[in-house]
Amino acid sequence: MRPYVILNAAMTLDGKIATHTGSSNISGKEDLKRVHEIRKECDGIMVGIGTVSADDPRLTVHKIDAKQEDNPVRIVVDSRCRTPPDARVTNTDAKTIIAGANEYKEEYMQTKDYETLKNRGVRFFFSGGKRVDLKALMNYLHEEGIEKVMLEGGATLNFSMIKAGLIDEISICIAPMVVGGVNSKTFFDGEGFDIMDEAVKLELTDCYTLGKDLILNYRVLND
Repeated sequence: MRPYVILNAAMTLDGKIATHTGSSNISGKEDLKRVHEIRKECDGIMVGIGTVSADDPRLTVHKIDAKQEDNPVRIVVDSRCRTPPDARVTNTDAKTIIAGANEYKEEYMQTKDYETLKNRGVRFFFSGGKRVDLKALMNYLHEEGIEKVMLEGGATLNFSMIKAGLIDEISICIAPMVVGGVNSKTFFDGEGFDIMDEAVKLELTDCYTLGKDLILNYRVLND
């Protein structure tokens, strides 16, 4: 058993989620409220360490009326355990789980950062070898009572999750802009698939405009 996973993101018409400098203010205020409504409905919200490093997100519900108990559990996929103790995702506004890889576990557990975060109430889950075993992580989250997870990237984690068949739904905001740039960040990256026949198939379930943006909702057709 594993949680139901919704991947949410905003991208430009040419599929970029950030410029090469890391600028990512893409969607309008209406979409930001929509995103926080989804957060409020979820038990967990998951990002990769790249997103933490680039954006220092809070990953809480704060664009709409909400109480502290409405905040989902924050999950950081961080194989090499590089989450800094001053990252906002580790504050006491909500519970936090850091998922690391077994290869780095013993060394990391001897560090001051580990002690600092552990004393703050951050929980840790280790799996896999050099990289987090995402299926094991999903099983662990389900055992912890997390039944619905909002995945907010970044692009490498997005691809790893969808390749592993761990995403059930994709909700994407497309903003009416083009940014270009070969080094701009895309919705999915990772190693990619070799041929189109290997691509993950989707079914469009909803489509509507929201302010200046276009919202597309898809069901992932996992085998």
